[in-house]
Amino acid sequence: MKKIATDKAPAAIGPYSQGIVAGDFLFASGQIPINPATGEIEGADIKEQAELVMKNIGGLLEAAGTDYAHVVKTGCFLADMADFAAFNEVYAQYFTEKPARSCVAVKTLPKNVLCEVEVIAYLG
Repeated sequence: MKKIATDKAPAAIGPYSQGIVAGDFLFASGQIPINPATGEIEGADIKEQAELVMKNIGGLLEAAGTDYAHVVKTGCFLADMADFAAFNEVYAQYFTEKPARSCVAVKTLPKNVLCEVEVIAYLG
C-alpha cells in the first residue's frame, strides 16, 4: 500500500491518510470544504462548499496520477437532504462518467460543514 499526501487537498486532521493506493485502486478519505492553503472552511452555501470539496478531490486524484473519469464509487454526505438538488448541480460538473454513488444525510459533519465526499478510483 502507498499513502497519498498532497498540499492540493487539506492535510489530515486526525489519525488517517488523505488517500491510500492499494493495488489498482485509490481509496480517498472524505473531503470537506477546507481551503488547503489556509486550513479554513470556505463557502457560505452548499454550492460553494461542494465546489471546494470537488477541487480538493481533484488534488487527491492528481496526486495519485488519475482524474475524475476514473472514479468508480463515491460516498456523499450531506448535513441536510434539502441541499440534494443544489449539491447534484455541482457534483454533475465533475463526475461526468457517473460513477456508482451513495448519498446520505447525516446528523453532523466535521467542523459543521454542509457536505463531505469520499471516492474510490481505478488506477489500472
